[in-house]
Amino acid sequence: MSDDRRGSERRLGRVALVTVAVLAVAWLALVLLVRPSNDRDWSPDMVRLPAAEFHGDSVTVTNVRNNLYRSVDDFDVRWEDRRYDLQRLESVWFVVEPFSGVPGPAHTFVTFGFGDGEFVGISVELRRERGEHFSPIKGLLRQYELTYVVADERDLIGLRANHRRDSVYLYPVRTTTERMRALFTAMLTRANALAAHPEFYNTLTSTCTTNIVSHINDIAPRRVPLSYKVLLPAFADELAYDIGLLDSELPFEQMRAAHRINQAAAEFADRPDFSVGIRRGLAGGSTGG
Repeated sequence: MSDDRRGSERRLGRVALVTVAVLAVAWLALVLLVRPSNDRDWSPDMVRLPAAEFHGDSVTVTNVRNNLYRSVDDFDVRWEDRRYDLQRLESVWFVVEPFSGVPGPAHTFVTFGFGDGEFVGISVELRRERGEHFSPIKGLLRQYELTYVVADERDLIGLRANHRRDSVYLYPVRTTTERMRALFTAMLTRANALAAHPEFYNTLTSTCTTNIVSHINDIAPRRVPLSYKVLLPAFADELAYDIGLLDSELPFEQMRAAHRINQAAAEFADRPDFSVGIRRGLAGGSTGG
């Protein structure tokens, strides 16, 4: 090897080391100087945080969101206080909203059924400031706080299916009564914690799907394995199907098509039985392992 080539490689090596050092210092400065906060100029639908009070088998949740949407950007913000009886909790559902035109990215959340047509969703999201939009790069740079939105299904599902016009898939989860109660309680407890101690959203490590997976694995260790389908949540339903969290009697693609609820969401958009209507024809699970 010539001296010129060796010298060139040494210079490139030094440049690489300096670059890594600069990036490390910049990241450390970002971590030390940029702190999460609950005191910002929030988007109107993100102004309030949910709060849960537990009294035995009863939990009262304040600031349950129940927005009335006319379009994605035109809506009335409505907040309600609701009480839930854990003894009546009988089902849990997994929702996947793949983003239109982009393979891989998606939003996921869970929703809980208490019988008599009563459902409530919990959606892990970035807490948007007024006029703010999501950027995956900014999501790596401590630019968004994390929030747990507790909301009526007509709000969470209707917004996505009827106004964003994204495909929405609604799946009954196979689990035990004890585990569904543990999941509901854990997610509300985490929502309380974020109100007291805000955290940042992170595009890779703290998203809608990674937080759901963390809750599940806390309840049932190693239930959900490490997979690229968690980082690309448009495939999260396929992962849940593969590990037995979803009904596996049908081939996956057939099962997936059967659980797309956009037509029913449009049909029942303004009806009081929205949650019952979007489940018309679906199996109503939450049984099994």
